[in-house]
Amino acid sequence: MALIVQKYGGSSVADSEKIKGVAHRIARAKNEGNKIVVVVSAMGDTTDELIKLAQQITEHPDERELDVLLSTGELISSTLLAMALGNLGYKAVSLTGAQAGIQTDYNYSRARILRVSPKRITGELMKNNIVIVAGFQGVNPNMDITTLGRGGSDTTAVALAASLNAEVCQIYTDVEGVYTADPRLVPEATKLKNISYEEMLEMASYGAKIMHPRAVELGELYNMPILVASSFNDSPGTLICKEASMEVRNRVRSIAHDINVAKITIIGVPDHPGISAAIFEPLAKANISVDTIVQNASVENITDLTFTVARNDLIKAMSIIEPVAKSIDGKRCATDSTLAKVSIIGTGMQNTPGYAAIMFRTLYEQDINIQLITTSDIRITCIISENKVKDAVQALHKAFELEIS
Repeated sequence: MALIVQKYGGSSVADSEKIKGVAHRIARAKNEGNKIVVVVSAMGDTTDELIKLAQQITEHPDERELDVLLSTGELISSTLLAMALGNLGYKAVSLTGAQAGIQTDYNYSRARILRVSPKRITGELMKNNIVIVAGFQGVNPNMDITTLGRGGSDTTAVALAASLNAEVCQIYTDVEGVYTADPRLVPEATKLKNISYEEMLEMASYGAKIMHPRAVELGELYNMPILVASSFNDSPGTLICKEASMEVRNRVRSIAHDINVAKITIIGVPDHPGISAAIFEPLAKANISVDTIVQNASVENITDLTFTVARNDLIKAMSIIEPVAKSIDGKRCATDSTLAKVSIIGTGMQNTPGYAAIMFRTLYEQDINIQLITTSDIRITCIISENKVKDAVQALHKAFELEIS
């Protein structure tokens, strides 16, 4: 008898009929002799609707109260799914994140899981119950409800799977797996049978919306296989695991893109020790992630410093950076929120020359200007204009022959 953790996203439980369909899928897994723990997201666009409702009350909702409000979306999904299973004749119990033993730090809206104490879940499984857990939430040491941020239900599912020593964590969504590029931009994109944690983490971090990066990190840390598949059909999905098959290590595996990019440039920065710390420490304290960082060559001990943040963090970042720039005698700040990232990703790029040249030549032939470049061992990312993203992704997909993956 295997223990399986399944997660269903908001589109999979968007209405009562879809919830009933999910219940039937869970029932089939139970009938195969498995112990089942299920994590659910809020129905459809519930989270966005709750945020809008809060903003109708006040422009600046209290973070603690907002987390309590947003956590209710997953509670609705979990209780309705438990009812649907009960109606099919299966014993099921819904649990909040706190009841499931998910303990977090104090950061409202983007809390991190500190530990999972699954005693209650284990007890319910021993009673032969199907356990339905509200995703995206936990409880801090003060017993206050916290939420894990966008995609937090993925993180909930993988964390529970690891703590329960599950055989696999199955992520069910509205797509059939992980593709070589976004099929909405590239109709010729092909579904990957498997992909390594390392490659999936780069994809998730640089634009692919299939999985949350934190969930992939947890999967890699605990060597938890993650299956990404559709909740609407039985098509084989994509397995995220320790290594992809040997024969695919000699090539680029996917093209990722992200339009949630904004660039900040501090012009005329004094070039001496401590300046970078003065700029980036306040951003870190405000939980603003910085991606690409480029510093120009110093001329007479003066330089320009450019970095990127998520577009939705731009206003908050600038409220921090402008006073800092003045304090370090920077001349002025400039921003650009019309940018995007396009990345090529693949373990085959390690220690193999030529991939950067092909990428840059392909973008040049499409008359696409590269503003910034950042790399890792298995990724090359270019910052380009947002209106060139579709052309870039399609051209790179063709250049690296991913349509025949």
